[in-house]
Amino acid sequence: MPFDDETLVFKVCGKMFALLSLNENLALNLKCAPNKAIELREQYDFIVPGYHMNKKHWNTIALDKADRILLYELIDHSYNQVVLKLPHKRRITLAEKL
Repeated sequence: MPFDDETLVFKVCGKMFALLSLNENLALNLKCAPNKAIELREQYDFIVPGYHMNKKHWNTIALDKADRILLYELIDHSYNQVVLKLPHKRRITLAEKL
């Protein structure tokens, strides 16, 4: 919780891929490929540009409106977006640990 006591931060190899708001408006910020981010915002009214994040690469999802399967897919996508940007050697080390 590096920002405050209401936001959980999830990282892979020291890089953020998800931020979970614990206040009364439960929301999840996830990293996203820019084109996919736009498509998701157009398709779902509960997905908006990332709150307090780079709007090109992050989306905020209202958790009370999203279904579980979609959330799992978006979390996996966010994680994979971050892993793809890691140096090759770090990706190999991470894969070996899984």
